[in-house]
Amino acid sequence: MRTIVFIETNKSGSSREAIKAAERLGFFTVLFTNRQKFIQQRTEFPEVHQMILVELSNDAEIKKNLTKLQQQGKQIKGIFSFVHSYVHLAAVLAEEFCTSIVSTNSIFKMENKVLTRELLKGHPNSPYYALFNPDDYSLEYFVDQAKDYLPLIVKSPTSAGSKDVMLANNENQLKLAIQELQKRNEQILLEEYLKGPQYLIEVLVHNGKVHIVAIIEQEITLLHRFIVTGYCLLPYINQRMYDSILDTVSSILKAFDMKNGACHLEMRLVNGVWKLIEINPRISGGAMNRIIEVGYGINLVEETIQLMLGNEPRLTKKHRKYVYAHYLTVDSKGTLNKVTGKEHSTQYPGVEEVYIKPRQGQIVRPPLSMGDRCGYILASSEYKMEAKRIAIRAASNIRFYVDPI
Repeated sequence: MRTIVFIETNKSGSSREAIKAAERLGFFTVLFTNRQKFIQQRTEFPEVHQMILVELSNDAEIKKNLTKLQQQGKQIKGIFSFVHSYVHLAAVLAEEFCTSIVSTNSIFKMENKVLTRELLKGHPNSPYYALFNPDDYSLEYFVDQAKDYLPLIVKSPTSAGSKDVMLANNENQLKLAIQELQKRNEQILLEEYLKGPQYLIEVLVHNGKVHIVAIIEQEITLLHRFIVTGYCLLPYINQRMYDSILDTVSSILKAFDMKNGACHLEMRLVNGVWKLIEINPRISGGAMNRIIEVGYGINLVEETIQLMLGNEPRLTKKHRKYVYAHYLTVDSKGTLNKVTGKEHSTQYPGVEEVYIKPRQGQIVRPPLSMGDRCGYILASSEYKMEAKRIAIRAASNIRFYVDPI
């Protein structure tokens, strides 16, 4: 039985759609998860043929379960993860239990932001950074050295989705941000705060050839953290801009020595030069796979699976449309009582999807990370501003009723 094992998933978004894609491709799908609630909600995952509760920090337990699957007659063709922090683990396991072409070492460096910055030190597209290690410097000395570079971004080396990412505008904020993150991290990464439009670049690398799959303009809202509240797929890019993006991405991925794999880069255009905000060895989560599918007719998670199985990905665009994803947030913390307006929003011409994440009775809060966003409206049009207008107008009908706690 041809089997693909997935290491963890989210309830929705790219990681969940990858399992659905594997089922469509005719594979027996197995999910290793350490989320007890998924086991309790087993019937809500019909595309998962076998779900196994595994402690994902225990390598021996994972390998024991993989061996058991093989003993059951399941031919493991791939071990993948589309969830942050498990991509490298899946790649290492795939090397041991099945044929793998993925650039494991590149993934390892991409997963850690310190290793990424050190690898790209001196690279023209990498901004100024500094690393705080309490064994090397006192906090006061470090802040005194770093103050000339303010404002600065302070982040955890393993942050994802804007979690543990803070802006420090002055010395006091810098000191407080480092002290806050020190509670959970041995090292703290400081990066130059870059001003300019921000773009997300979805990439597949096949046999060393870099394929730019999609270029997405991001709308950043500074709430308690930097939260992306809008994504706009750009189906038409002038050749000069496209070439500069391709050259930059190719140069960065050459430094990582990536031969096969998927990644996305967040970059800002600063005074005509692309600067790397971050790079992650997977498709972006949330609505990204749907954005690309609506805009181009390409199911990127499916083509990523094909690539990792050793097949050539099919990246020909079937059509081109502007797609805008507008994300929903709440203004106060509390228990979600009810949500209204979803049905009305769905009926707007041009609206492709309305997704509400939290359930009734769940605790919601103003976003401290991307994971705290409460859903999205996906809209498409032949015109950029029209797609955005439709999404935002449809979103105005959605109302979250939150009981304070």
